[in-house]
Order: sequence, then structure tokens, then C-alpha cells
Amino acid sequence: MTLSSMTGFGRAEGHFENYSWVWEIRSVNGKGIDVRMRIPPGLDAFDQFVKTSLKKAFSRGSLNVSLQLQKEGNEAEVNVNEQALDKLIAVAKDAAKKHDLPMPSIDRLLSIRDVVEITDMDDSEQKVKERDDALKSSFADATRSLTQSREDEGSATFDMLSNVLDEIESLLNEGEEIAAKQPDALKIKFEDKVAALFDNKQGLDQDRMAQEIVLLATKADVKEETDRLHAHIASARSLLNEKGPVGRKLDFLTQEFNREANTLCSKSSDITLTNIGLSLKTAIDQFREQVQNVE
Repeated sequence: MTLSSMTGFGRAEGHFENYSWVWEIRSVNGKGIDVRMRIPPGLDAFDQFVKTSLKKAFSRGSLNVSLQLQKEGNEAEVNVNEQALDKLIAVAKDAAKKHDLPMPSIDRLLSIRDVVEITDMDDSEQKVKERDDALKSSFADATRSLTQSREDEGSATFDMLSNVLDEIESLLNEGEEIAAKQPDALKIKFEDKVAALFDNKQGLDQDRMAQEIVLLATKADVKEETDRLHAHIASARSLLNEKGPVGRKLDFLTQEFNREANTLCSKSSDITLTNIGLSLKTAIDQFREQVQNVE
């Protein structure tokens, strides 16, 4: 079983000399892969590294990355980009006046990228490089933690999808038994209706009656639909055990399931078969909901 979910959480702690940190990665459903970051000022160079690393590790999911970095001792030099801050304040004032909104707080403005740069006064380039290397190594640990979390969630999803496929197959087998009796039931029903209209059926053209019965039975035949549903079940089980991302393929297959179930319901002339078709659609909808979480 190799199924992977898009939902998961990864975390890693690390330290280097007087630095300590915590990486956290949260993952939820997404059509493609989308990475959002919240990291301390002065570490903007990590933006591309993190995005590249995650896009190599995962193919789908909305990922939120945060880094909490602390440093014990040593004074830091704070440099404010006065020009950028003045422009932000001017824009904020104009927007607040124009739209009757409150001014954003100063700490909110200072948190915007490139407005404030914090530089350690006594950290050499070599020390910063070694710290950054340690941060990258720790991020790899967080990524592995997320991978395991998504695989654990995928294992639970695999079990649920397998159970739903078993239910679909059971309903399908039951429906085939009912469908096999439809031609005889249609024949009796048709003959009774004709007899009621003409008082008796002895004088009717028996060949014409047989042709009409065959035509009705052909229109109500659901063998093609049940055969395709069996094929879709086999394909779904194969995909569940396939390596790599299969979420999009399973989602497409769910649409095919629905198409055949809808046709089966529309062709049915038996209330029991119709109810089985409706139960099939309910099970297929459960399958679709779970598939939305598969990478």
C-alpha cells in the first residue's frame, strides 16, 4: 500500500550554538501544490529553498510553512528601510481615508518583508552559513515528518476506499441478479397490459408482441453498465496499490462510476433495481469524498 494523503503535519526542532528553532509544515487538500511561508526577517533566502524542496517531495497539497527562530545572547542591529516604510504609511493613510478603514498598526507595517532587517552584530559569515546549513538539514527532517504523516493518513484512507469499493461491488452483484430477471418480468407485465386493453390476447399478433417485448427488454438491459462498473472497480483497486500520486486518476474514475450508475437507474424498470442504483450512487459519492484527500 503506497497511498498518500494531502493532509498531514511535520515538525522538527534544531539548534546551532546559541540558536534554536522549530520548523512546522501543515498540509491540506489542494488541486496542485501551493507553498506559503512565515519566516523571520532576514531569512528571505530560504524562500526558494523551501519551495523547491517541497515541490520535489510532494506533487499536490496546500502547504503552510513556519519557522520560529530564537537566539540567546548577542546584540542585534536593527536596520529600518525608512523610504519603504514612508511609502507604506502614505499608502495606508490614503487607503484608510478612502475606504473609511482603521490604520494598520506599526508592528504590522514593520513585519512586511524588506522593511526591517535584523543583523547579528557579532555573527561572522562562516557562522551564519553554518547556521543556515543546520536550518536546511532540520527542514529536511520536518519534510520527512510530513511525508510520514501523509502516508499514515493515506493508509487510513486506503482502508476506507477499499471498504467502499467492497460495498459498491456487493451492490453491483445484487443488482445483476435483479437485472437478470427483468426480461421475464417485462414480458408478463407487457402481456397483462395488452390483455387488459383488448380483454384477451388470443387474437393478437404473437410475433408483433414478441418483437415489442424484445425491444423493451433491450432498452432495459443494463449489462453494459454493470460490466463497465466491474471494470472501474478493478481499475480503482489497481490505482490504490499503484506507486506515486493517483488522486487525479481516482477522481476521474469516480466520474465514470457516476455516469454508469446514473444510466443504470434511468434504464431500470424494477423498483428494487432502482433502489440498488440509488444506493450505488450514495456509495460512489462516499468514494468521491475520500478521493478528494488523495495526493
